[in-house]
Amino acid sequence: LVVQTFSKSRALAGLRGGFAIGQRPLIEALERVKDSFNSYPLGRAAQAGATAAIEDEAWFEATRGKIIASRAKLTSELEKRGFEVLPSQANFVFARHPGHAGQTLAAKLRERAVIVRHFAKPRIADFLRITIGTDAECAKLVAALDEVL
Repeated sequence: LVVQTFSKSRALAGLRGGFAIGQRPLIEALERVKDSFNSYPLGRAAQAGATAAIEDEAWFEATRGKIIASRAKLTSELEKRGFEVLPSQANFVFARHPGHAGQTLAAKLRERAVIVRHFAKPRIADFLRITIGTDAECAKLVAALDEVL
């Protein structure tokens, strides 16, 4: 079963759309669950937007290319500052700094109006989940890290 939302891949988080591709029994099971508590039915305008997003492959590829380039640049900048960055093919990186607790870094970044996600779970407590934003947003993160580290 392959499931994809349009939140990041098509820059349509507010649309609440996506798709699933899979064998018929899996799709039927999804439809049963969806029909039992679907709190986000897609109206005609949202369906038209989702269709247009799928059909505009050139825009998708250009946007995807920008995210890939920004992710590579941000990974490099984090590594220059001593971060361990796990390999990523997503629109975010998972990184930790050996000299700083994840919770402390997240709090210090928040004080500088930079929001990253932190999970207080034993195996990942020192990691930050950093969404790949625009180049300007990534530069703001790096500048804030330079103040904190």
